[in-house]
Amino acid sequence: MYPIEIANFLVFTRLLPLDLGASPGAVTALHIDDGPTFAIFEHCSTLPLRSMNDVTSQRETPDSRMLFGFWYRALPAKDLAGNHLKKAMLLEVPLVLGRDRQGRPFALRDACPHRGMPLSYGRFDGQQLECSYHGWTFDAHTGQCQLIPSLTADQPLKVDRIYAGSFACEDHDNYIWVFVPELPPAGSGFTKAAEPPVAAPRVPTFTDQYKIAHLSADLPCSVDHGIIGLMDPAHGPFVHQAWWWRSRDSIHEKQKKFEPIPNGFRMSAHTPSSNSAPYKLLRLYANADSITTTIDFVLPNLRFETIRAGKYWFSSLTTVTPITRDHCRIDVVAAWNLFRWLPFGPSLLKFVFAKFVEQDRQTMEKQSEGLKHNSHLMLIDDADRPAKWYFALKAAHLEARRSGGEMRHPMTGPATLKWRS
Repeated sequence: MYPIEIANFLVFTRLLPLDLGASPGAVTALHIDDGPTFAIFEHCSTLPLRSMNDVTSQRETPDSRMLFGFWYRALPAKDLAGNHLKKAMLLEVPLVLGRDRQGRPFALRDACPHRGMPLSYGRFDGQQLECSYHGWTFDAHTGQCQLIPSLTADQPLKVDRIYAGSFACEDHDNYIWVFVPELPPAGSGFTKAAEPPVAAPRVPTFTDQYKIAHLSADLPCSVDHGIIGLMDPAHGPFVHQAWWWRSRDSIHEKQKKFEPIPNGFRMSAHTPSSNSAPYKLLRLYANADSITTTIDFVLPNLRFETIRAGKYWFSSLTTVTPITRDHCRIDVVAAWNLFRWLPFGPSLLKFVFAKFVEQDRQTMEKQSEGLKHNSHLMLIDDADRPAKWYFALKAAHLEARRSGGEMRHPMTGPATLKWRS
């Protein structure tokens, strides 16, 4: 979907444990109710995990399980202005967002702890949010209750022990980021939110002066199918044909090296595709001896891409955020110091982004028709190997969270994959 590299891999789906070190010929059956089944065929000559003639079928049933304990993009920063409140949904958690008098963003659970009235219907004075049902008032940042109007002087209820449920917020790179922790059990109530263990992700930049642009698009599918459909390396020539990009006649074999990184994997620095017109233009513009592209995937949904050509660079951070189990959203933020003199540069880039994303959205919409009647899907090597790594990454993360132990990375070392696109 990207104007710089459609064929970049990055596929991920809901993860179940994969025994990547299983003996040749082993078959592992995995079943979860109410989800599509993946038939995974192991056949990869470039990985040490399997022999050339080893073909294994594994059944995967992604259940669109969403990962808590991470930062997610909630909405574009420009959508929050003045004392206006904005609704949002992340991981099926309803949120109300706004800005205080100093312009700092905040996010609360959009439900009064008293009787469940959405706080987004209430009144906000720039500091406190008042529920429209009974007037309970909460601090916008901490969610701590400040006032219950119905209480009399002799009623000993400790108001300051009541919380509406608050979420850490950061405002940068044109987006409001919200940290969504593991939620407490239903009915247990909320307390003061803990500080997130890490800061929200940022788009990589390499000079002080640069341009930045963003776009969002809703996808009518689960986060799993959204990412598979948007990011796999083989669909580009068929979904994203354009005279100014590339055609199906340009398909050729590619070979990329990958390496493990903390909580993810990297497509190592490489020379970009030779059948891409934008890369040819970039080489001429930059007058560079070489152009290199590096792509990282990091849990839960982060795809970083960096392109370097001499003193010039382009970078992007793409996320596919689960809204509900059958609805997700793709957000792309790109920064660059190329063609900064071009008056309509950001608008042109957004036009190209939007065209590719709309093609993907239409594809997801059509695919959803078939998935209603046949949810059996296949993942093949080598093009779908990153999906299997994601399966194992997610499984390792969930197991480490469950056991309290160290996360075991599924990749034991570098690997080389080949496909045609």
